[in-house]
Amino acid sequence: MKKFNTFKIVQLILLIILTAVSLYMLMQPEVKQYIFDSTPATVLFIIVWAVLLVTFVFLLIDFSLISSMKMNYHNLYDVAYSDPLSGIPNRFSCDTIIEKYYDKKLPDDIACVMIDLSNLPEINTLYDHRTGNKVLKDFSGILSTAAVSLCFVGRNGGNKFLAIFENCTDEKLNTFLDRVTDRVDQYNQASDSISMEYRIGKAMNRDEHLEQITKLISLANSRIPKSATVERS
Repeated sequence: MKKFNTFKIVQLILLIILTAVSLYMLMQPEVKQYIFDSTPATVLFIIVWAVLLVTFVFLLIDFSLISSMKMNYHNLYDVAYSDPLSGIPNRFSCDTIIEKYYDKKLPDDIACVMIDLSNLPEINTLYDHRTGNKVLKDFSGILSTAAVSLCFVGRNGGNKFLAIFENCTDEKLNTFLDRVTDRVDQYNQASDSISMEYRIGKAMNRDEHLEQITKLISLANSRIPKSATVERS
C-alpha cells in the first residue's frame, strides 16, 4: 500500500511537471502560432491536453480510492486488534506481542505486570453489567494513558490486563504504576463515580532469568494478591 501510494505521488509530480512545461511552451509566440496555424498540430495539441486532463482525473480517483482503502484497513485493524468493550488492545494483540519472543531466549530487560480489576465482579452484582462495563472501560482508559511511552498494555480477558515492558528499568515500571495509582485515586474521588479497586502482580526477568515469556506472565499472574470487595460510593 505504501509503495503504491508513493508511485501515485510520483505520477502526480511528473504530470504537474509535464503540464507546466506544456504551458510554458504554449506561451511562446512561435509555438502558439505553429499549433493554431496547422490543423495536425492543433489536433495533436488537443489530444495531448485531453490525455493530461484524463490522467489527472484518474489520479484524483486513485488517491480517493487509496484513502478509502486505508480507512477500511484501519477499521479492520481495530476490529482485529482492539477490544470492543474497553477500546484498548485485545487478547489477540497481547498474543502478537508474546509471539515475538517465541523460539528465542527471553531478554533480561523484559518485565510483565498483570493487573486485575478486582472488584469488577462485585460491581456487576451490586449494580449491573452495564455499570460494570463502564467501570471496565474507564479503567482501561487509565491503563492506556498510563502506558504511553512506557509499555504495551492490553486486556487479557475478563477483568485482567497485561502490561509488557521492553528495555525495562525500575524507573519505567514505577512511573507506570504511579500513574495508574494517581489516576485511579482521582477517579475514585469523583462524587459520581463507583470506586474501582485493582491488584497487580509483577515479574522482572532480570530477577527471574526465565527463558519463556509465557512463564514470566504466569509468574506475574500468580503474584496478584487476593482481591478485595467493592464499596458503594
